[in-house]
Amino acid sequence: MAYKTLFISYTLLLSFGLMFGGNSTLKIDTESNIFSNKDNTAYINTKTFLRLAEKVEEAKNYVAERGYDEQYCFLIDMRLPSGKNRFFVYNLRSDSLEAAGLVSHGIGSETGTDELKFSNTLNSKSTSLGKYRIGKSYSGNFGLAYKLYGLDRTNNNAFERAVVLHSYAGVPKNEVWPSLISTSEGCPTVSHDFLVKLKTYIDEAAHPIMLWIYY
Repeated sequence: MAYKTLFISYTLLLSFGLMFGGNSTLKIDTESNIFSNKDNTAYINTKTFLRLAEKVEEAKNYVAERGYDEQYCFLIDMRLPSGKNRFFVYNLRSDSLEAAGLVSHGIGSETGTDELKFSNTLNSKSTSLGKYRIGKSYSGNFGLAYKLYGLDRTNNNAFERAVVLHSYAGVPKNEVWPSLISTSEGCPTVSHDFLVKLKTYIDEAAHPIMLWIYY
């Protein structure tokens, strides 16, 4: 089992161009097992990267089959604590991590432990797992926001629940771990600066970008 796990991990790393340079803009610090992009504005550890890599492969097929943007996707790893960067902008064509930022989870997802729970029901104030289509922008209570449409049974009430992508002053620009950041009422909320960065990707995309929240 240990050899099999090692082989899978090694294969994934090779496929993303990390072991011998490749075309990826990710690089690895071999002493700390930290992956980062070329300007060190986004970085993740090995375990997080392997989870991301698994989702990326599925995302490539999903967006190609359903007419979503095939260059970029947004992935949120709710397994990470909120004080760490867990919102990732991934370039599917170049297999590169382009940006990472903090993102809130819903207050209804809190359990009083390190574990989170998730819900798709109205008034739950919880984060819903699953894939989302990022819709049109509008100006809401927190300024710029993007409508979200749930694509799975686990999040298909997102629009009715008014779950949207927006910024909030309580979300810092940089990591604060071991501290945690503010919660939301179910929306994936980011810092103002990070939303400005996301806006560039969303507004310039020829097709809707897929956002995927996983755990």
